[in-house]
Amino acid sequence: MSGFVEKPKPAQVPGLVHLHTGKVRDLYRDDAGNLVMVASDRISAYDWVLPTEIPDKGRILTQLSLWWFDLLADLAPHHVVSAEVPAGAPADWAGRTLICRDLDMVPVECVARGYLTGSGLAEYRESRTVCGLALPEGLEDGSELPSPIFTPATKAEVGEHDENVSYEEVARRVGAETAAMLRQLTLAVYSRARDIARERGILLADTKFEFGFAKGEAGAAGLVLADEVLTPDSSRFWPADTWQPGRAQPSFDKQYVRDWLTSPASGWDRHGTTPPPELPAEVVERTRAKYVEAYERLTGTKWA
Repeated sequence: MSGFVEKPKPAQVPGLVHLHTGKVRDLYRDDAGNLVMVASDRISAYDWVLPTEIPDKGRILTQLSLWWFDLLADLAPHHVVSAEVPAGAPADWAGRTLICRDLDMVPVECVARGYLTGSGLAEYRESRTVCGLALPEGLEDGSELPSPIFTPATKAEVGEHDENVSYEEVARRVGAETAAMLRQLTLAVYSRARDIARERGILLADTKFEFGFAKGEAGAAGLVLADEVLTPDSSRFWPADTWQPGRAQPSFDKQYVRDWLTSPASGWDRHGTTPPPELPAEVVERTRAKYVEAYERLTGTKWA
């Protein structure tokens, strides 16, 4: 079992129609046909949306995405129309709401990897490949790759795993032209972001993007960068000064949550059917601090 411990009820806002409740974001449509994305403070781990929230997390994800969208606009147009809160919405939506163009989304998670870890490391240990791409011998957990690679995945529903697929499978699903543009854009955006992060003492190990087509522009040239971008939820950020291949790296994300859930202190069996427990206050605060630190180090702006 997995999914929501307790699925939240969507807010009722005049002029908005609720479309979907995701792991972190709630999605609505407004009277103009735009999508309204609201980033909650929910946090997920091991395919569960946990019962405890991380204060400010949704605002940090939203504001960091906006910062990156601006820096990347010359490489890929984005879907954001406005960050204004719709009239009649809860006050808590401030800072966590994006009004976005409604796109025809490409059903592919566009993953770029510059370092070997996670599911890529597991595949490498078995076959010396990642998503079918051959890699050199001798790489370890955290090793930098000779050059960034495009390792796509299929997008899973809440409570299910994304599944890595080959580039050839992406081309079969979406067409050769679109697949080629997805790979080109993914690696271009990753490379720009990697260089920016490195200047700020952070290694961008890997990240995932989502793209869609503007309505009525179903050609690869019409691809638009969507969803969130280069946040601690969609990326692995490592402090550069402690990077050491051959071990798990400290990271600016929810690793404290994962570590506590798999520790004896939680009393939880991640392979069982019992939902995960509430998080202790210390784990919540340390996790929040990591999100804040990632925002501040990347943007150079104090989180208020």
